[in-house]
Amino acid sequence: MAANGMVDGPGSPLLEDTVAGAVDHRGLPAKRSTSGGWGSSYFIIGTEVAERSAYFGIEANLVNYFTGPLRQSTAMAAKNVNTWFGITALLPLVGAFVADSYMGRYRTIVIASLLYILGLGLLTMSVVLSSHNPSECQNTQKIMSCPPPQFQVIFFFLSLYLVAVAEGGHKPCTQAFGADQFDGRDSEERKAKSSYFNWLNFCVGISLSVSMLTLSYIQDKLNWVLGFGIPCILVVVALLLFLLGTNTYRYSVKREDKNPFVRISKVFVEAARNWRLNPSSEKAIDEGAQGTLSHQCSPEFKFLNKALLETKFSEEDGKACSVDEVEEAKAVLRLFPIWSTCLIYAMVLSQSSTFFTKQGMTMDRSIGLGFDIPSASLKSFISITVVLFIPIYDLVFVPIATVFTRKPSGITMLQRIGIGMFLSTISIAIAALVEMKRLKIAQEHGLVDMPNATVPMRVWWLVPQYVLFGLCNVFTTIGLQEFFYDQVPNELRSVGVSLYLSIIGVGSFLSSFLIYFIEKATGGDGQDSWFNDNLNRAHLDYFYWLLSGLNAVGLAMYMHFAKSYIYNRRGVP
Repeated sequence: MAANGMVDGPGSPLLEDTVAGAVDHRGLPAKRSTSGGWGSSYFIIGTEVAERSAYFGIEANLVNYFTGPLRQSTAMAAKNVNTWFGITALLPLVGAFVADSYMGRYRTIVIASLLYILGLGLLTMSVVLSSHNPSECQNTQKIMSCPPPQFQVIFFFLSLYLVAVAEGGHKPCTQAFGADQFDGRDSEERKAKSSYFNWLNFCVGISLSVSMLTLSYIQDKLNWVLGFGIPCILVVVALLLFLLGTNTYRYSVKREDKNPFVRISKVFVEAARNWRLNPSSEKAIDEGAQGTLSHQCSPEFKFLNKALLETKFSEEDGKACSVDEVEEAKAVLRLFPIWSTCLIYAMVLSQSSTFFTKQGMTMDRSIGLGFDIPSASLKSFISITVVLFIPIYDLVFVPIATVFTRKPSGITMLQRIGIGMFLSTISIAIAALVEMKRLKIAQEHGLVDMPNATVPMRVWWLVPQYVLFGLCNVFTTIGLQEFFYDQVPNELRSVGVSLYLSIIGVGSFLSSFLIYFIEKATGGDGQDSWFNDNLNRAHLDYFYWLLSGLNAVGLAMYMHFAKSYIYNRRGVP
């Protein structure tokens, strides 16, 4: 969508009703009264709810599909889940780049949705076409003895990674496009934007609780065809909901000058070219542009100020970088210390989709009348906690905190993130204590060498760690969404959301690498590795204690950088 160039004068009555930098579906300046706001965001929240239900309906129980129909070992399944999850969380960087530079968020969401439907359709077909294992394979205790046909495995993974590609375009653009419906320059809409992230996750949490409970049961107790087919239908619903809101949306207007990535890259290139300038030249920068630099340039990363110098190189390229371009580059650069110190938090969070699920498989999951709850459905407690706590956070905690801090959001975005990181350290420590108890009970009942036997310990022991993970989502995950969206330059909002997602992706990769090295180090010479397929001989408790220690170190580093972080001038902490 493009603006038609209409400009209202300072005294025009239309000026107060229009939103700067946004147009409606006809390309006319967007009116505040008839576009955007909560009316538009409801369509986007509905889209996100349906898509997230589909995604987590697959992701939550994927480890059991790998160890079941695909006959993979526990460690291999965990690594495959973490790798897929990591790539899925990193691809939004590519999708956001395409959206912010070329296609726009609206078109990217539509195309990504169509790819999503294709990927899930092929994923369902891969299960339909899968060969039935011979009867002797059903009773064997050696899970690797009857591997599925190679074609089936290849077809499954190709379909699965097509879903990842589609997710890379859909996820960052949907969240950013929803936040775009609120004008950050307007005090009321700025406050509504902060609530938008909370209520988006509230609605998503409700849907995830239902979808993970139902889809996990369908996958475990009925069949995988329905378990993968229903998510495909959900994404069709998501696309239809999104299209219904087309006439109500606000669409961001691109600046007519250089691509934002080109502008930011040029700052680093020009600063590097001018790196060896002598002191007299540097003095000339400060004196020649004293008013500009002292009042408009932020104090950190002063080496980037050298990009403001006009040299023979900049003359050849056109002109030196402007102050706004330098500030854009600084805004991006100052995010990376926060980004990097949150990676261990993401490593901790990834365990809920792998080893937490496998732990639950070994425990007593009966709830009466011969019904066993699927272990993957325990992850719904994360969503239930999010659903229950977000209203408390938004309607109780924020107003009370505002009285003491005088901040509209109660606490700063970085404080919110830090609280969740602290809770994640406690959560994984509790997980270690629960696993120690599970191993002790297995030993006391002589079940160490009986991997298929149910350990007489109720699965509800795992609930506290899931609940704390839910609180981590309310504080850190939602805080990261808002922080990275708010602190990047205006034209890179999709990239901002993708930076938050990339934390989850890189954290999953790091978790996979850590699992690989620990398995090699502890499983040699006939020893039982920490991730033995027989969890009664494994030591997930050691792994959880290691993560708890690493997360504590990461939290200390985060607090150091967060204390000195300078919010950009349009961000309201």
